[in-house]
Amino acid sequence: MLPLDYAARNCLRSPSRLLQLIIGSALVVLLVCFASAFGRGMDKSMQSSGDERNIIILGSGSEESVERSEVAMSSEGIIEASIQGIAKDLDSYAVSGEIYYNGLIKINNGIEAQAILRGVTERALQVHQQVRLTNGHWPGPGEIIVGARVHQRLAIDPDSLTIGKYIEFEQDRYRISGTFVAPNTVLEAEIWMDRQDIMTGTQRESLSCVVLRLDQASFSDVEYFTKTRLDLELITLKESEYYEQLSSFYQPISFMAWATALLIAAGAVLGGINTLYAAFAARQRELATLQAIGYSRLVIFISLLQESLMAVLMGTMLALTIGLFLIHGWSISFASGVFTLDWDAHILLLGLLAGLSLGIVGTFAPAWRCLAPNLTASLRGLA
Repeated sequence: MLPLDYAARNCLRSPSRLLQLIIGSALVVLLVCFASAFGRGMDKSMQSSGDERNIIILGSGSEESVERSEVAMSSEGIIEASIQGIAKDLDSYAVSGEIYYNGLIKINNGIEAQAILRGVTERALQVHQQVRLTNGHWPGPGEIIVGARVHQRLAIDPDSLTIGKYIEFEQDRYRISGTFVAPNTVLEAEIWMDRQDIMTGTQRESLSCVVLRLDQASFSDVEYFTKTRLDLELITLKESEYYEQLSSFYQPISFMAWATALLIAAGAVLGGINTLYAAFAARQRELATLQAIGYSRLVIFISLLQESLMAVLMGTMLALTIGLFLIHGWSISFASGVFTLDWDAHILLLGLLAGLSLGIVGTFAPAWRCLAPNLTASLRGLA
């Protein structure tokens, strides 16, 4: 076997060529990791938003969009009285009639933005147990509370949404009375307000949905109720299933992220292979001489592979370091909320495997082109 320091010296023979390989491989690994983190972050946000014990009751035909759903106001009380085994806190059942609205708001500095608003009562806290009020108090008439990531979704200064500031919605002003968190869920990108206020502002007389939390009851009990009360025109979904469907709706975005990353990566890979072609071809007589003094083609190929892997792994380490220190924790806004790019162990392993694969696969064609000709032609430089 050729010594490892032989490969290391050859790797450093042309600093400019080495730099090209490092930058190209870093770009490929970074793009692959980013695309994976993008898809995982979106899926994780959706999965965390749904609770297995929560059931969403929507208007018939509105399975795919709570915004288009209409549920009669009377349904909330009928559901509470008709279904046995709903979770209960003291004398209050965990049944929350809610209005979900996506509309324009105006921040007090005059900026207009598209925001997700949810009209709720205090019972919403019994159902959405991920939600914690961190500052201020529950909104009364003319007041709202904002999620911890609303400013990220709206791409505005967080100081614009502090307690005491105002937003304008449907020509009415609402004071911010508090802030809340709901870690790793899309709820953090919502604005919550008194249900009667949003009904007045949107001139709406029906709910978007009724969310309830199960205790002794089962999903089939709720489903039986909606199927027997045909007059209410309701359908039943597990909250986790609803967010899974929503996640599927956004899969094309994840696909586009992968497609874009792979197309750019393909260009970088081809450029790297071309660089290796030039590097190996310039040393054809040297490699032929090694064959002449007794080294086999396999041994020489392994040495070339070591050179390639040294450069590619340096690029891989560069990409993973950039991801950990510059990209980890990025917040990405999309229509239903905000999610975080998490550069976790899975992403690091994927990046390492991508770098190894790039180094191995990218070496084959240039090495074959250099080692395939017969020894005499290679020594004469005629290959």
